[in-house]
Amino acid sequence: MNLILYSVTALLLLLSFLKDREKTKKALMKAWRAFENILPQFLVVILLVSLLLSILDHETIVRIIGKDSGWIGVVLAAIVGSVTLIPGFVAFPTAALLLEGGAGYMQIGAFISTLMMVGVVTLPIEIQYFGKRLTLYRNTLAFIFSFIVAFAIGTVLEVVL
Repeated sequence: MNLILYSVTALLLLLSFLKDREKTKKALMKAWRAFENILPQFLVVILLVSLLLSILDHETIVRIIGKDSGWIGVVLAAIVGSVTLIPGFVAFPTAALLLEGGAGYMQIGAFISTLMMVGVVTLPIEIQYFGKRLTLYRNTLAFIFSFIVAFAIGTVLEVVL
């Protein structure tokens, strides 16, 4: 699958280059600058997760947020996701590393859901712009929704896998 995606990307890049070399070069330079801006954050989080995975053995990860941890693991993952501030482009590779480390799909679904939608760290800023009532309402609904997402992921993957 990756080979297909890379091949299509290379083909489209070649077509773009043949159509307008200057625009393609500008786009590639802009993409490179964006990559350079993202790279430090990405590396720090990947290093921290790798360090965490090396400290915690497979059994510990499985016990805390593995498939058999059930709803307690889902709640723990949701709480950690709520208080963690990681950009989306780092969150998904992090989730992949955790899955490889033995985490369950429902637990990772809750983690990613809350990570993207609930902002405990950003509450003061959000309250400043949207008010306390709306901020708490939005974050509470997002937290509850993360459990619906986790349940849906668990149900679908139970049928598929």
